[in-house]
Amino acid sequence: MIFRMSRGTAITREVSPALGACELTHLSRVPIDVELARAQHRQYEQALCDAGYRVQRLGTSEEMPDSVFVEDIAVVFDEIAIMTRPGAESRRVETPAIADVLRLHRPLHVIEAPGTMDGGDVLVAGRQVFVGLSTRTNDEAAAQLRSALEPFGYAVRTVIVRGCLHLKSAATALAADVVLLNPEWIAPSIFGGFSIVEIDPDEPAAANVLRLDDRILFPASFPRTAARIERRGFRLAIVDASEVAKAEGAVTCCSLIVAKFGP
Repeated sequence: MIFRMSRGTAITREVSPALGACELTHLSRVPIDVELARAQHRQYEQALCDAGYRVQRLGTSEEMPDSVFVEDIAVVFDEIAIMTRPGAESRRVETPAIADVLRLHRPLHVIEAPGTMDGGDVLVAGRQVFVGLSTRTNDEAAAQLRSALEPFGYAVRTVIVRGCLHLKSAATALAADVVLLNPEWIAPSIFGGFSIVEIDPDEPAAANVLRLDDRILFPASFPRTAARIERRGFRLAIVDASEVAKAEGAVTCCSLIVAKFGP
């Protein structure tokens, strides 16, 4: 399904009927209401439309339980798109459909074996790119990413991820020079030169936000952190992401934002 808007394209993917069989690393498996997840996903897509993006939704199947989390399959920059090699082998079947869409927008670069990388481990803040070394992303993939991006003027550095699935479980960008983070999972000193907004300590999973052109997409489950962000002058669009959170997903996970250039 395509909603035609103008700021750029937001690539999404349907919620698989097998979402309950998703890969899990740090959470215990609990029942997931697939129909509720689909309803929340439609509201998420509507929030993207409301922000001015054309939403392009791809199909899924029972063989791709994690496929709603399209962020892990690619990382999109202004100049290039990086096709990752997901750390969970079961997810590599998701790659061809995403590549088919992205090659219409950007030149593609592919992470090759033995590199493994999930897009959730790649945090872009201005021309700084932080790569989380985690159970899903390794040094070899980070080195390949550095080689692909340095010609375009990006600086790439690695960060050890502990206590959570991905780097962006612990930190995301509110602006090119402002980072939201959980200081229990990532030391603020990692982001020297950035302004830091810390999540409310009672909301440890609140550091994942989706930065859009003129607003921040933020999950409804974390009102105290939302208040902190709003006090810093950011405009929030609140969505319910409670069901994908049970699958270790969050708001960045469910879309790939491809900025539009020109008229």
